[in-house]
Amino acid sequence: MFMIPRRDSFDIFEDMFDDPFFTKNESRIMKTDIKEHKGNYEIEVDLPGYEKENIKIEVENGYLTVNASMNKENDEKEKGKFVRRERYFGECSRSFYVGDEIKTEDIKASFKNGTLTLVVPKKEEKKELPEKKYVQIED
Repeated sequence: MFMIPRRDSFDIFEDMFDDPFFTKNESRIMKTDIKEHKGNYEIEVDLPGYEKENIKIEVENGYLTVNASMNKENDEKEKGKFVRRERYFGECSRSFYVGDEIKTEDIKASFKNGTLTLVVPKKEEKKELPEKKYVQIED
C-alpha cells in the first residue's frame, strides 16, 4: 500500500502543468530564421501577438536591433481566475551584427501574420591591399 500525502487544495491543472512535457525552458528570445541570398540576407523573426506599431528597428554601430513591446493590462471586467498564464507580456529585443557599412535606410522591413521580415543587403567590405614595400639591398 502506498501513502500519498493529503493536499488541502487539489488542483488537477497544477499537477498536469508540472509535467516536464509542459515545462520546457522556453526563453523570451525571438525565434529567428536567417536566409542567405545572392545579394542580401533575409531575416524572419516570429512576433506573434505583437502590433506593428510596437516594433522598433534600428541600426547602430554595426548592429541591427529589433525591439518589440506588448502591454496587456488586467481588465477588471474580465471574469474568471487564471489557472496558468504562460504568454509573455512586456518587452524583448534581439540584435544581429550586420557590419558598419549597413545603414538604417538600407534595410527593408515588412510585418505580416506575426512574422517580421527584414531584408539586409550584403555589402562587400572594402579591403584595400596594403602598398607593397620592399627591403632595400645595400651595396
